Amino acid sequence: MLNEQDISILKENLLRGIQLKTLTEEQLQLIYDRKWFNIWVPKEYGGLELPLRQGCELLENLAYEDGGFGWTVTLCSGANMFAGFIEPHVAKSVFNERKVCLGGSGQVNGKAVKTPDGAYTISGQWKYATGAPHLSHFTLNAWIYEDNRLVTDAEGEPVYKSFFVDRDSVLIHYDWDTFGLETTASHSFSISDLRVEENRSFDLLPDRRKHNGTLFHYPFMTFAECTLAVNYIGMFKRFLHLFEKQLLLRSKDEVWASRCGKALSQMLGNIEVPFLEQINHLYDLLDRTWVMDAVGETLQEEIAVLSRAIVAFIRTKTVELFPYTGISGAQRDNELNIVFRNLFTASQHGLLNLAE
Repeated sequence: MLNEQDISILKENLLRGIQLKTLTEEQLQLIYDRKWFNIWVPKEYGGLELPLRQGCELLENLAYEDGGFGWTVTLCSGANMFAGFIEPHVAKSVFNERKVCLGGSGQVNGKAVKTPDGAYTISGQWKYATGAPHLSHFTLNAWIYEDNRLVTDAEGEPVYKSFFVDRDSVLIHYDWDTFGLETTASHSFSISDLRVEENRSFDLLPDRRKHNGTLFHYPFMTFAECTLAVNYIGMFKRFLHLFEKQLLLRSKDEVWASRCGKALSQMLGNIEVPFLEQINHLYDLLDRTWVMDAVGETLQEEIAVLSRAIVAFIRTKTVELFPYTGISGAQRDNELNIVFRNLFTASQHGLLNLAE
């Protein structure tokens, strides 16, 4: 999926992106050229419209090469997938732009006051908009108000809607200052008393889709779990490969090899075997569910449980291995350290964090 030139660009820009705390121009041009923000967008809107497994394999490969880059492509392409839930004439006009990139927050916050003509006046602040510096549109969830009262459903639960707004309508708060995934630039943003038309709202339930592509029949939460899980998989594969490479180098010292090398090699093998089994199981589930007319609750739950188990396994095993990376693993510019930081920053995402 990635050619040598792609990999070369990613390697050359790895440290530069971390220093800038955002994707570099070279990285962004690669994304635009390869349409990676549009991997899930329908072909008639200019996207790649990849099958789920193929798209997830691409995201895993990107995360393997650069966790921050892969994470950004995953979250932004996931937001661009909303194209299938937007009115077609609006989607065509939005995705006609080469550099279109949606992103925002899944948290429900802020206030959308319905106006007499059916539009909304929105105010609020939202956190963690991955790729904020290069987004063309921001997505958000806001509570709905009408006649100065919070709207509730038949069960008395408050109602919210999802919206997307133009970049020029948004104030970005440059507050992303983490020790990993620096290049995702996942800053907060706010808007104040912004009029938003009804056709800038959307609902991610399959029966609310506006396009008949296979992906838009697929449960969104299951899609999100799969696409995030393969990022952790890609990053941890990289960590294991770097650890194994260092292990081979250190094993040239016969004293160290006899004292530590064999035990660490065995530890590595005990991790790699069940990890590969988990990966194969996940991709098998992707293949099975992709061809179904409807994914039942049992399979949705199986994917949810497996995705969280994979992330928990990765988090635990990274902690077990990291103390054996030596002082080089503690150097900020060492790739082992970079991948470690990325993994643990990623592990704080609420979707697959078992503590949430």
